[in-house]
Amino acid sequence: MSDILLEDRDGHVVTLSLNLPDLRNPISDDEMVEAILAAIERADNDVSVRVVILTGVGKAFSAGGNLRKMGKDGGLNDALPVRTRKNYKTGIQRLPLAFEALEVPVIAAVNGPAIGAGCDLACMCDLRIGSERAVFAESFVKVGIVPGDGGAWLLPRIVGFSKACEMALTGAPVTADEALACGLLSRVVPEAELMAEARKLADQIAANPPHAVRMTKRLLREAGQATLSGILETSAAMQALAHATGDHDEAVRAMLEKRDGTYTGE
Repeated sequence: MSDILLEDRDGHVVTLSLNLPDLRNPISDDEMVEAILAAIERADNDVSVRVVILTGVGKAFSAGGNLRKMGKDGGLNDALPVRTRKNYKTGIQRLPLAFEALEVPVIAAVNGPAIGAGCDLACMCDLRIGSERAVFAESFVKVGIVPGDGGAWLLPRIVGFSKACEMALTGAPVTADEALACGLLSRVVPEAELMAEARKLADQIAANPPHAVRMTKRLLREAGQATLSGILETSAAMQALAHATGDHDEAVRAMLEKRDGTYTGE
């Protein structure tokens, strides 16, 4: 755990809060990358953790890169281009790969601006809800660079190719209502209610059998790249695992008895 990333567990839900509010929660520095990776790995390895909520402390969700470290020989940039390439591969590019491999569902509670890599961080999550103050910008072109953290792969899969082009090529900001309309957010709530609504959504997910939830998320992720025949084969294999769990038996009994199920992850 780290002071730059606050970690709070309440029941089956872990809340991670980017905690560099004075800098608007940049994520490009190695220390923050390592903190996020360690936290989501802990959550993924603990089956009693059923949902993760990711948010930002202060007025911003994440400003993405640390602007103060950009420019010549700053931040990830090195005087030798091959070192810059290595800095990206061993640094911020580890985040989208880790989120893609993650089985526990992650909800982004977007409390304010999500800019550049911050926009892409929200896209790495499985669900996104935002306050009325949420603003998104795929704004790399505004500082003369490209989406170096996977945004060109992530964004079109959420908002479609045309909208992704509009966002990435203009760098223009997208309001919360516009984000809702294009599918970047699934709901917009008043600022004061954001974390309560995120927790309500998390609890709805956490109330279900955890292995079934994790395998369903895995199937949804794989379906974005697999053929129909391939995903059917994977679905059949995972279904065999799901049928063998005690939670499946409990879920069937609970439905027949018209009561809420009690699930243990067994």
